[in-house]
Amino acid sequence: MHTFNINRRRFLQSSSAALAFSTFGERGLDLINPPETLRVGLIGTGWYGKSDLFRLIQVAPVEVVALCDVDKNMLADAAKLVSQRQKSGKTPKLYGDYQKMLAENKMDIVLIGTPDHWHALQMIDAVKAGSHVYVQKPISVDVMEGEAMVAAARKYNKVVQVGTQRKSTPHLIDAKKNIVDAGLLGKVSHVEMCCYFHMRNNGNPPVQAIPDFLDYNMWTGPAPLRPYDGLPHVRWWRTFMEYGNGITGDMCVHMFDTVRWMLKLGWPKRISSEGGIYVQKDGKSNISDTQSAVFEYDGLNCVWQHRTWGTPNNPDYPWSFTLYGDKGTLWGSTMAYDFVPEGKDGQKIHKDVVYEKEKYPEDLTEPTNPKIELNAAPATRLHMLNFLDAIDKGSRPVADIEEGHISTASCILANLSMKTGRPIVYDPQKREIVGDRETNKLLARAYRDPYKHPDPNKV
Repeated sequence: MHTFNINRRRFLQSSSAALAFSTFGERGLDLINPPETLRVGLIGTGWYGKSDLFRLIQVAPVEVVALCDVDKNMLADAAKLVSQRQKSGKTPKLYGDYQKMLAENKMDIVLIGTPDHWHALQMIDAVKAGSHVYVQKPISVDVMEGEAMVAAARKYNKVVQVGTQRKSTPHLIDAKKNIVDAGLLGKVSHVEMCCYFHMRNNGNPPVQAIPDFLDYNMWTGPAPLRPYDGLPHVRWWRTFMEYGNGITGDMCVHMFDTVRWMLKLGWPKRISSEGGIYVQKDGKSNISDTQSAVFEYDGLNCVWQHRTWGTPNNPDYPWSFTLYGDKGTLWGSTMAYDFVPEGKDGQKIHKDVVYEKEKYPEDLTEPTNPKIELNAAPATRLHMLNFLDAIDKGSRPVADIEEGHISTASCILANLSMKTGRPIVYDPQKREIVGDRETNKLLARAYRDPYKHPDPNKV
């Protein structure tokens, strides 16, 4: 059993200290002198991999012992930054093969910041190697991957936290406690979720030679091998279904997961979706530019919509959720929330995102590309603290792998509904779609040789 915590003085200065206190309890503030430094490894040293790692360094005594990436240039840049940021000043060992990294290093924690198509194999291998895992969302590219990830976390008794950090976002914690749980909304009978960001990279770059510094075959891993047409980093890979699940898999998973947390929802009873490429037909992208989905519960529908063109219906909430209750309405996003009571009586409530620029000035100078999401930094720090607290207590974190699986799989099933034109009822106990033999065949994608798809019964 490990005892983990952050520097007490710095934590108590934090504007989110009260929220962390309420989340972790008084005991969390008393774990001051850890008996040992956490040994940490990172797989995937791109934008969010580094961002997650640096937030962990800010809140816990860690030694980053190893980094892994298939891009040697990105790996070298990350190693330099880590040596500057971690207390020891040491440069981590560098790897191009994550399995070799796991085999050669005993690590308390492994962070996974690779593209979606790698998450399942890497998370499962990391818990088998004895590490607790922080894995970015969405957790998987198909439903059976997610089932296997949950099974592996339970079999090897490891804490797995998913990077759905809205559950650790200070103003949204406040909204859940003081609006939703306090009953200000009354009975919630409809939810809307949306994303209207123009984030669908839709170009036509030519096929070109693979640069010497990139192991493109390893980057592709179990996914289909597309002709190389430029560095896939940041957002180019997300424009292809070969590696993920489009805007629904990338952006809906955050908002749907937040709604489920706020309203204490489990698996949807039924999922349906429609959409396609309606407008942006001039590039290589094969993810939908327009899509709607309905996640059905008893007496409640959660409706998703995205467009990667045009304007948002509410410019203040272009990526958001809206909870409609019979006593009021709550709009929420990564940047703010607004509560509007029903009728003329009652008080409107507004809260903005919490920033911690003064407490963590290094956030402002972090030389990553793209730049750190300053609005998400406090949330990620709290998410890391919750992760460490769960490891210490042997409990489930707020974004436990099973919760991440429900949110991820629901978005994947929405895409399958759009593809087949049929609604989907998923039975998580039997791990099958009810009464639809054809769509059941799509619950596990085909893996490229020599990779083997994980089996939830044999992890």
